[in-house]
Amino acid sequence: MDNQIKKAFGKVAKGAIDHAPEPIKEKVKEVVVDKAKEKIVEHVQDNAHEFTEKLEHGRDKFADKVHEKAGEAKEKTQSVLLSAREKLGKVVEAGEELQKKVSSRNKHDDDQKVKGVKHIKGISNIKTSKDIRGATKIKSY
Repeated sequence: MDNQIKKAFGKVAKGAIDHAPEPIKEKVKEVVVDKAKEKIVEHVQDNAHEFTEKLEHGRDKFADKVHEKAGEAKEKTQSVLLSAREKLGKVVEAGEELQKKVSSRNKHDDDQKVKGVKHIKGISNIKTSKDIRGATKIKSY
């Protein structure tokens, strides 16, 4: 029904323009040209405003994604650095233990190679025939 009203109004307007005097036609043409210019300017401004809104929305969305990815990268980097730190700590501990073993072996070897007077057994430490167990002292099951 809307289209029928538009068609009827259009026919009435054309008939009025055809039967109107010449100065009124020119005035109507000027008004129509001005209105058309205003409509075009409004349409361009609306399109520009819509484009600007879309651009701002896209920019905000992109900034959010970049911030999120940066946070994820920071977490991953921290976890990698933490695991590397733990591994280095283990390596340091292993190195210290190895150093202790090497240094204790050297001290122990030196002690075994060179014996002092205290390490030599005396006559009292030598077993005699009396210290040897007899058949009665042997445990049996």
